[in-house]
This record gives sequence, structure tokens and C-alpha cells, in this order.
Amino acid sequence: MSSRLRRFEILLPRRFNDGREVPRKSLGLALDEIVDRFGAASFEPTGIEGYWRHEGIVFNDSLSKIVIDVEDSDENRQWMRDYKARWKERLEQLELWLISYEIDVE
Repeated sequence: MSSRLRRFEILLPRRFNDGREVPRKSLGLALDEIVDRFGAASFEPTGIEGYWRHEGIVFNDSLSKIVIDVEDSDENRQWMRDYKARWKERLEQLELWLISYEIDVE
């Protein structure tokens, strides 16, 4: 295992911005895409609530989270940025929250 690892966390909505429910199959496809690319992922299907304001309207999100630990490389960072852009469009979102940080695995 590489000594330089990066953790990516992406929050995926369980509802579209207009209130329609995101099909569970869509979340499964989003997870499958990451597992196909990196070989593993952790998935928290429910339990995260998000609150944010856009143009004076407060939105309440129910979110799922995908977590992956991968080699810290430019290629992996770019792949995750592209992934975010694809799923932002597919899930009809104004934004998707993708964070990353360097990790040490003992």
C-alpha cells in the first residue's frame, strides 16, 4: 500500500432539488462506478442531513456518503473531479460536496 493516501468523501443527495426522490438504483450506480475504478468503497446510505441556503431559500438535504481511500495521485484527483461533474449533472444538483484530505493508515 502506498504511503501517500488520500481520502475522498462525496455526499450524494437522496432527493433531487425539486423534492423528487433519487432512485436507489442511481445511488447504487454511483457507488458501483467508484468500486469499479478503485476496487473498494465505504457507503453510508442514510443518516446525514445537510442544510444550505441558495438565493434566499433554505434547503434541507438527506444525504448518503461514499468514502474511498486511494493513492494520492494527480490521476486519482482528476478522476474524482470528473466523477463529481458527472454525478452533479445526473442528479440535477446545483452542487455536490466532494472533499479530500491526506491520510495515514497505521
